[in-house]
Amino acid sequence: MNIIEGGVTAAKGFAASSCEANIKYKDRTDMALVFSKEPCVCAGTFTTNVVKAACVQWDQKIVKSGDAMHAVVINSGIANACTGKEGFDACEATAKAVEESLKVPYTSVAVASTGVIGMQLPVDKLVAGVGMMSKTLDESISAGTDASKAIMTTDTVNKEIAVTFDIDGKNVTLGGMSKGSGMIHPNMCTMLAFLTTDISIEKSLLQEAVSSVVEDSFNMITVDGDTSTNDTLICMANGLAGNSCIKEKGKDYETFKEALSFVCTFLAKKMASDGEGATKLFEAKVVNAKSKADARTLSRSIVGSNLSKAAIYGCDANFGRFLCAMGYSGADFDQNDVELFFESENGRLEVFHKGTPIEFDEDKALHIMKAHEVTVFVDMHEGDAEATAWGCDLTYDYVKINADYRS
Repeated sequence: MNIIEGGVTAAKGFAASSCEANIKYKDRTDMALVFSKEPCVCAGTFTTNVVKAACVQWDQKIVKSGDAMHAVVINSGIANACTGKEGFDACEATAKAVEESLKVPYTSVAVASTGVIGMQLPVDKLVAGVGMMSKTLDESISAGTDASKAIMTTDTVNKEIAVTFDIDGKNVTLGGMSKGSGMIHPNMCTMLAFLTTDISIEKSLLQEAVSSVVEDSFNMITVDGDTSTNDTLICMANGLAGNSCIKEKGKDYETFKEALSFVCTFLAKKMASDGEGATKLFEAKVVNAKSKADARTLSRSIVGSNLSKAAIYGCDANFGRFLCAMGYSGADFDQNDVELFFESENGRLEVFHKGTPIEFDEDKALHIMKAHEVTVFVDMHEGDAEATAWGCDLTYDYVKINADYRS
């Protein structure tokens, strides 16, 4: 597998465009369109929040239908959540605008939104935006990058990646883009992710691969503990790589799944490190737990704790905060088996050993925790399961950003 330049337009047959639709933001792009003329099999995962945005409900119907997908339209600024029938009508109007412009069925068009909850989308601006973007679709790398910028809200950087790998003697490409900075605690952030690939694969296997990979990537990040109404991940595969269609699990399926895992983990970590107001990427790695479920629960509890996040921000090696988060996680363990370390590019330091605190060099601990990426490494000594979760530090700026969000 090789990392290459680009994102959603890296794979064969995918084009993208973006525009300034002035939905909420001024003087910046706020709509994006990703399109494949060749019909795609699709897979998706969505928010577990019972309050689901209209666009989530629209996309779930498309993914479940088994019909081909051709396009996804994304807007930033307004979430189209808690908007009733009018919100669902906005999704349909957007999809029908794509049908009119690009001559594909409106039922093959996914829509996604991110932004303020409870505001109605200006349908006239959405339709006009689709018209503009349909005329400027481009398969260039820059078009994909521009699309990744258009879907940002409080994100400080765009997030995209592309990789190539060999399947059945054919060069296959997988690209993706995501956005997410606040309301990131998916159980599937606002979190939106869009993946495009030219692999040929049966829909059921694509869905199984996506659902499996999401569990150890996007579902293992948290910024603020809020699960958005709009969390959406959509993967489109148009088959243009020319490989023999993957119809069963085996070597080719595992090769694709490995690439998918790499891309999703990369994007998930980018989202965690770009948490609102964040200055650090905070990783919790739990090893030798009794079960995978326990390892996941423990690692997510560590990165989700506000006290843990504050300690990371303050470069404070107060291991008690991390042990406390483990203790209330719901996982059963014996604290007398636990070892806890702080790690970064600046070194590694054990601070707690099988139920007992260890005297350590505070200056060394400070040096380790001043790095941009800090890991809390926990050895449970109770089994062989492991999991890793990602989050960010909690800063003053997080409160400032969210106190002023609607303005």
